[in-house]
Amino acid sequence: MVIKSIKEESRSFFLYCCTKNFQKSPYPEKEPVQGTKGNALSVSGSACSNQNKPGGWKAMPYILGNETFERLATFGLWSNFMVYLMREFHLDQVSASNVLYIWSGVTNFAPLIGAFISDAYVGRFRTIAVASVASFLGLLTVTLTAWIPHLHPPECKPEQKLNGHCIGPNGAQLGVLLTGLGLLSVGSGGIRPCSIPFGIDQFDPTTEEGVRGITSFFNWYYTTFTVVMLVTLTLVVYIQDSVSWVLGLGIPTLLMGGSIVLFLMGTRIYVHVKPQGSIFSSIVQVFVAAYKKRQLKLPAEGQENGVFYDPPLKENTLSKRALTNYFRFLNKAAIIMENELQTHGSPNKWRLCSIQDVEEVKCLIRIIPIWASGIISFTSMSQQGTFTLSQALKMDRHLGSKFQIPAGSVVIMSMITIGIFLPIYDRIIVPALRKFTKREGGITLLQRIGIGIIFSILAMIVSGVMEKKRRTSAIMHPGVAPISVFWLAPQLVLMGFCEAFNILGQIEFFNKEFPEHMKSIANSLFFCSVAGASYLSSVVVNIVHHVTGGHRRPDWLTSDINAGRLDYFYYLLAGMGTFNFLYFLYVAHHYRYQGNAQIEEKSEPDNFELSSMKP
Repeated sequence: MVIKSIKEESRSFFLYCCTKNFQKSPYPEKEPVQGTKGNALSVSGSACSNQNKPGGWKAMPYILGNETFERLATFGLWSNFMVYLMREFHLDQVSASNVLYIWSGVTNFAPLIGAFISDAYVGRFRTIAVASVASFLGLLTVTLTAWIPHLHPPECKPEQKLNGHCIGPNGAQLGVLLTGLGLLSVGSGGIRPCSIPFGIDQFDPTTEEGVRGITSFFNWYYTTFTVVMLVTLTLVVYIQDSVSWVLGLGIPTLLMGGSIVLFLMGTRIYVHVKPQGSIFSSIVQVFVAAYKKRQLKLPAEGQENGVFYDPPLKENTLSKRALTNYFRFLNKAAIIMENELQTHGSPNKWRLCSIQDVEEVKCLIRIIPIWASGIISFTSMSQQGTFTLSQALKMDRHLGSKFQIPAGSVVIMSMITIGIFLPIYDRIIVPALRKFTKREGGITLLQRIGIGIIFSILAMIVSGVMEKKRRTSAIMHPGVAPISVFWLAPQLVLMGFCEAFNILGQIEFFNKEFPEHMKSIANSLFFCSVAGASYLSSVVVNIVHHVTGGHRRPDWLTSDINAGRLDYFYYLLAGMGTFNFLYFLYVAHHYRYQGNAQIEEKSEPDNFELSSMKP
């Protein structure tokens, strides 16, 4: 991916793709776990066994086909959009990067809203269907900005380019473009949180056949994702860069339209799981209930028996959490007051919450400091889609005498690094480390994230060194691209290592530390990190643009990077990353991993007893 939003999303999926075939299945092949009254516990609320429609592999051609076409469409736009804004809309690199950063922030916060709407109101099928239409309309709008002359600025003549006097977009042209981007954000907000869960809904996770189907679905999902990334970063980007923007944007738009048709063709085959309420509501309920009972006193230690509301686990919850003294004020939400428990029906959740609900909110609060540390490291990663691309445009990108590598394709060096390194890490490095540390993963997840932050700092330092070399060479040879684009390889390789450790470490950390039915929040937190990094990048870029320079000297990020000091900007990010690493060391030192939970079957068929174990 070239811009921030696609970069981080594609990285997370690509990392999974590279590891999926040599990692254990997330669903162990064992006998189904039986719950209350003999009902099998389900994963992700997929009560497939209770559905009359077939689902299963009959639905996969439609779901995977829709996913493949949709990703080809959206990534085909995103992967080279910085170049489009600079060449066709004549935006300078600061303005173009701001458009991308802000769009990325909106796009990566949108899945939180989409997940809430899907879980609480309309269900995954309708969410994906409406979001796909929004994405198609967004792509169509952006394509029209390249096709219709009145929707983009007039072509910039060579003498205008030389003097930097190209005519930029007017308000109407920019408004149409932003409308298209907004529709794409709406589409991403509905598709991202629902696509994988909807695929899992088609299988029954309480049977061995269903477990194998889920595992195969993941393998196929990430395999098609890898193929899509390779096609978009090579073929589609080449068409946009060297043939025609209308054709390069029109192909993804047609594919998006085809994905909608294919998705709707399978309507009668899909398993449609009804919305079961959103976890976001229960989080707010805990805070509201605790506030309403803020005047109550908590019982002394050892006198809690019968004071707190602790019902049996819900059907789709496998691990029970004991009451802790972290953030004790929230415990008041579970204190039982007179007339709050009814002989029939559930209590008012806005006044009385269970211990499980309270502890799940505490889990979220405890993870927030770790989550915040990822924002600055992602800020470093985002430069690959903006200023690294600007560097590539000013370098020799020829392979042989005739073929020229599109600037938007240079990021593939990072992906190659990840694809080569992850199998080596999983098969060689981890077993070697395991002998010394006695840990299943070789190192802890927080150590893995910390190593990724170190690589992000090193990548920015190397980026600064390479930019100084490139700038010096360009000044000595004006009008010529004297240095090969492969000099960007060191910084991209280091960033690949950063992503292999940091992104995958964060995703695994969030998914392991959150309870089962809060996995949607775990994945949403990752995208929120990306969104926060996008906004932070925009703020830093604008501050640097307005503060640096003066006295007839251009600022660091001026449109002509040969006249600016992009290397100083990279060093600034390295300094921010160093302070972030110190912050991470502090919060990681004080973090305590969640204990593992074991299910113990009791003689009473309607209850589960779970005992916590220290890691």
